[in-house]
Amino acid sequence: MPSSEEIYSKVQETLIDALGVDDDEVTPEATLVGDLGAESIDFLDIVFRLEKTFDVKIPRGELFPENLAAANSDFVKDGQVTEAGLAELREKMPHADIDQLAEDPQVENIQNLFTVQMICNFISNKLNS
Repeated sequence: MPSSEEIYSKVQETLIDALGVDDDEVTPEATLVGDLGAESIDFLDIVFRLEKTFDVKIPRGELFPENLAAANSDFVKDGQVTEAGLAELREKMPHADIDQLAEDPQVENIQNLFTVQMICNFISNKLNS
């Protein structure tokens, strides 16, 4: 079982390779889209590389749930993620910091959930299960 430092180090290497960023840019709080410039196609590459690096299977949509905002009209109202939406995110993404989104629940802030630390949390949970 790798330590959290080992997981972070391998996730950092994976993101450097996948996104062509410098190692000092890949900090635990760095967001994949805003800080590291990831695009939707990069998410597939990141999942593939993580599966290879950690020898795990990551079903589609498990690490990066798709269409969270569009999934159910009860989850979004007037550009804001509703309480029901936040509850759904907590269920689908126990590895993400949903409390941060809850402070400013704008739909466009959902992408800020996808941080380096979120990936580390996910991998740690995956390896422990």
